[in-house]
Amino acid sequence: MKILQIKGYGAIKSNLTFSEIEKPTISDNQILIEVYAASINPIDYKIIEGALKQVRKLTFPTPIGFDVSGVVIKKGNNVNHLNIGDEIYSRVPSDSPGTFSEFIAINADVVCLKPSNLDFIESSSLPLVGLTTIQSFNKANLKSGDKVLIHAGSGGIGTFAIQYAKSKGAYVYTTTSTENVNWVKELGADRVIDYKTENYLDIVKDVNIVYDTLGGNYTENAFKVIKDCGKVISIAGAIDDESAKELGLNGFIRFFLRLKNKKITKQANSKSAYYKFIFMTPNGNQLNDITSLVEAEKIKPIIDKIFPFSETIDALVYQKSGRAKGKIVVKMK
Repeated sequence: MKILQIKGYGAIKSNLTFSEIEKPTISDNQILIEVYAASINPIDYKIIEGALKQVRKLTFPTPIGFDVSGVVIKKGNNVNHLNIGDEIYSRVPSDSPGTFSEFIAINADVVCLKPSNLDFIESSSLPLVGLTTIQSFNKANLKSGDKVLIHAGSGGIGTFAIQYAKSKGAYVYTTTSTENVNWVKELGADRVIDYKTENYLDIVKDVNIVYDTLGGNYTENAFKVIKDCGKVISIAGAIDDESAKELGLNGFIRFFLRLKNKKITKQANSKSAYYKFIFMTPNGNQLNDITSLVEAEKIKPIIDKIFPFSETIDALVYQKSGRAKGKIVVKMK
C-alpha cells in the first residue's frame, strides 16, 4: 500500500516521502480501515520540524497523520460495536499515526460511526479539533452564560470551538482578520474582533475562560482579560507541571519548564486563576458527542481546501502558511 512517511526532522518538503509498504495486520481489539479522507492539523508539520521531540522522539521512517474517515474492511475478534462496511471516523492515537495512507489499523475503542449527514471529507475534518475543544472546555467546566475568548476564530480549531461554545450557551469573543469578520460572525460568535484594526485587550474584560490557541504573548496576555478565579486553557502555550507529569516528561525537563514558566505562574497566582495545557487524547465516547451535535445541526464542518493524496506534502505546506479558513483535507479516494 502507499503511505506518506517522515524520513527525518526538518523542512516539510525535504523530509517527507511516499513509500510502498505491506498492508497492516490487526489484533483482536483493532479494525482495519480503508482510508477515504484524512485532514491536516498543525501538529503534523510541528512533528516533522521536530518541535515535539521533547514529548516523543521518532524512529525514522515513520508515518504521519491523525484524523481519518473511511470504511471498516476487517475487524478483530473482540470488536463488537463496529461491523465490516461501517463508515467511521477517528482521531488515531499519537503512538499509531499514519492516516495519510491507503489503509490503517487502529484500536476500535477510539473509533465511531461518522455523522450520517456528512460525507467522508467533512467527517475527517472533525476529530482532532473537536476532541481538543471538548477536552479543553471540559477542563474549564464551561457552562451556559460563561464569557469565553477564543483566539483565531477562522482557523480549524476556532471554527469548531465557536460553534461548540455557542451550543453550550456561552457568550463568545473571538479574533480574526478583516476579510474574515463577517464570515466568522456567521458561525455564531457574539463579538468578532478584527485584530488588524482593534486591540482585543481593549475590548475583552472579565471573561470566565480564555481558549488559547496561539501561545506566546497571547498566553501571557490571557491573564489580563480573565476575571479573578478564571481559567486559561492552552493548546499552544507553556506546558504546566501537571500536564508535564501526564505526558511522562522526566524530572529535569519538568524543572526546566517550571523555570521557563515562572512568569505565567506568577500571573495566574495574581488572579487566583487556573492555567492548564491540554494535550488531546483520542476518545470514542466524545466522538459520539460530536456526532450528536453535528446530526442536530448545532455544529457544521468548515472546509477550506481539498487536496488529492498525491499532493499531501503541498497540503502540509499550505497548513503551515496560516491562510486556511477552516480545515484542509486530503482526499484518499
